[in-house]
Amino acid sequence: MRISQIYSQAAFICLLFLSPMAQANSVACFTSSMGQFCIELFESQTPITTANFLNYIQNDAYTNGIFHRSIPGFVIQGGGFKVVDGASGESLVAVNTFSPITNEFKISNTRGTVAMAKLGGNPNSATSQWFVNLADNSANLDHQNGGFTVFGRVIFDGMTVFDAIAKLPVKNLGGSLTNAPLKDFDGVHAALSNLIKIDRVEVTDPTGIFSNNILSFSVDIGTGQMYHVSLQLISDNPSYVFQLDPASVVLLSATPGNIATLSNSTSQLQIPSVMIDASTVVRNVVLQLTDAELYKFTLLSFE
Repeated sequence: MRISQIYSQAAFICLLFLSPMAQANSVACFTSSMGQFCIELFESQTPITTANFLNYIQNDAYTNGIFHRSIPGFVIQGGGFKVVDGASGESLVAVNTFSPITNEFKISNTRGTVAMAKLGGNPNSATSQWFVNLADNSANLDHQNGGFTVFGRVIFDGMTVFDAIAKLPVKNLGGSLTNAPLKDFDGVHAALSNLIKIDRVEVTDPTGIFSNNILSFSVDIGTGQMYHVSLQLISDNPSYVFQLDPASVVLLSATPGNIATLSNSTSQLQIPSVMIDASTVVRNVVLQLTDAELYKFTLLSFE
């Protein structure tokens, strides 16, 4: 049986167990006063929401923005306010918003996922504000107000940043800042410098993402069919060996602009680029299919 036929059959079976979390897309990396974190954006599942989020990034809405809400054990929220320079010095202003977007709830609000905030009683009211789930909030947020749209997930070690923010003291600064987290706060006087600020945001578009020992990417298997898949790292000695997670296989209806290829003649998987942490992308990753029955791949080379 040809390699492509094996993959096609496996993919057909696995479509019964679609896993929306196993996707490699654009990555937005934020540098904040509490450290750096990256968010993988689920562009194929929530195209309207991710396009909206990227539009705010491209318009510098989140640069010098703050996290204005911290509810330990629940969420950390930002995207609503930013610090700007004026004639009389720095001040905190609301982010200029675009038109509200259509709700695209599909993915559960589990720990580490990133979702849009919106107005109560109006599912289609999300604009600039977003939040990170500190815990599994699916029982609540998946069923409230049409479901809160998850459009990404925090990858690498980014959740350490949000867990650290959750441990900071909060203060009611009035208005929407009733639970504002503060850094280096003396317990009495709150200043703009105490707010958790985002210094910059950078967006990259790797073919694959390697996070928490899982390599996820889109692949052309050589038959005109494209899939999103995830490979689990199962050994790193003496070689790096990965195994396909069957539940991760998702058939794509359109060809991504950035995709890996599986050669039928050599049984080699070639991935143009893989992001392995917030600042490192490796190129030309080549893996060999070494066990066609169990879908195991051995790393051959990278740059």
